[in-house]
Amino acid sequence: MPKMKTHKGTAKRLRLSKSGKVMRMTAGHNHFRDKNRSNLNSDLRHSVSSTVKKTVKIVKVMVGKAAR
Repeated sequence: MPKMKTHKGTAKRLRLSKSGKVMRMTAGHNHFRDKNRSNLNSDLRHSVSSTVKKTVKIVKVMVGKAAR
């Protein structure tokens, strides 16, 4: 049986933290940022975690970091 391939689109958009959380960037940080207040732009620079268990499980399989 061949190895499972990593889903490259998912791997580029999401990453796994050391504790196993799925980290993603907040939407809306590329375009029309000059209208926003500066602390909103600062908040958009950092990643946030996704805690939905089913989503985390699917993403780990797609990124290729399935629990062994």
